[in-house]
Amino acid sequence: MADDTLHSDGFGTLAIHAGQSPEPSTGAIMPPIFQTSTYVQPAIAEPLGGIYDYARVANPTREALERNLAALEGGAEGLAFSSGLAAIEAVLKTLSAGDHVVSEENTYGGTTRMFTRVLERLGIAFTFVDSRDPEAVAAAMRPDTRLVHVETPTNPMMRLCDIAAIGDIAHAQGARLMVDNTFASPYNQRPLALGADVVIHSTTKYINGHSDIIGGVLVVADPAFADEVRFVRKSTGAVPGPMDAWLCLRGAKTLHVRMRQHNAAGLAVARFLEDHAKVDRVFYPGLPSHPQHDLAVRQMTGFTGMVSMDVGTLERARAVVEHTRLFQLAESLGGVESLVSVPALMTHASVPAELRARMGVTDGLVRLSVGIEEVEDLIADLEQALG
Repeated sequence: MADDTLHSDGFGTLAIHAGQSPEPSTGAIMPPIFQTSTYVQPAIAEPLGGIYDYARVANPTREALERNLAALEGGAEGLAFSSGLAAIEAVLKTLSAGDHVVSEENTYGGTTRMFTRVLERLGIAFTFVDSRDPEAVAAAMRPDTRLVHVETPTNPMMRLCDIAAIGDIAHAQGARLMVDNTFASPYNQRPLALGADVVIHSTTKYINGHSDIIGGVLVVADPAFADEVRFVRKSTGAVPGPMDAWLCLRGAKTLHVRMRQHNAAGLAVARFLEDHAKVDRVFYPGLPSHPQHDLAVRQMTGFTGMVSMDVGTLERARAVVEHTRLFQLAESLGGVESLVSVPALMTHASVPAELRARMGVTDGLVRLSVGIEEVEDLIADLEQALG
């Protein structure tokens, strides 16, 4: 099936076919890995295709991935990066000193660190809010606000924000809305359709799904803004290698199949934990007990394999994470294998203690990335670890 004949809204069909055609010289079904740093030009300053002069600027393997992920998110263009943080940074580098950003406070700890310890020093101002409340976002907006950045669900508290409502607030001020969709994946949530301008993923996580690359992607609604970000990427160089792009594209082909299992297993694990005597609280949008469950049902089609639980104390958290057998103690998430971590000491250790406390990221909080093993085995593993 040639890509230019692909007309489908089916997610699985797009995941497997969008953005790529069989390689024309051999008919290879998978896009080749163009492992090259430069390209021979037929004449001075006349690269083939008008772009193939240097691999930092253009690479066909990377472009196949970008087209594929743009289709999955329903965007105009995709831009791949060397990491999710590099993707976020590229958007911020379209701003200028003196510009202002409103950000969800419960973001990935590395995002908070980049905003407060790197970009603030360059003259960009940040205000951190609880974006569960659109009025809090509206109150934080200023005449110089150029960007609103949110995660939904958030890491690790599984908070949600109303993407459509916050998009309206951002646009009324002339700002863009960027949504980190890493926890949901495009299978479960499509922020551009709800009014976002930019979607970011750490492709390291669900999109690749196999814990063997680091990568990021932006999908944007406006081709002109894609050109701005592409210029930043060209000028600063945070591109993925072709092998990583190829592996990520291979992972994306099974995203729909994997997410169905992640969703089912995540919900089963969350229900089990909610009824467990040694778990104080469970954070999972798919549970009716989640305070934003109605919003989750409205803007998501599945609730992923990310589950957080509070077991009360660091000692109890340590006992759990050091005694699981299938859940491996490691940072990251979204792979086929199940992982467990203590955010306060791991992914969010760089977040100031007072902010962690305000968000509920206690020392007893345990974050689970529920993989696609047999769910009965995963529940048995948690049962013995909690015991």
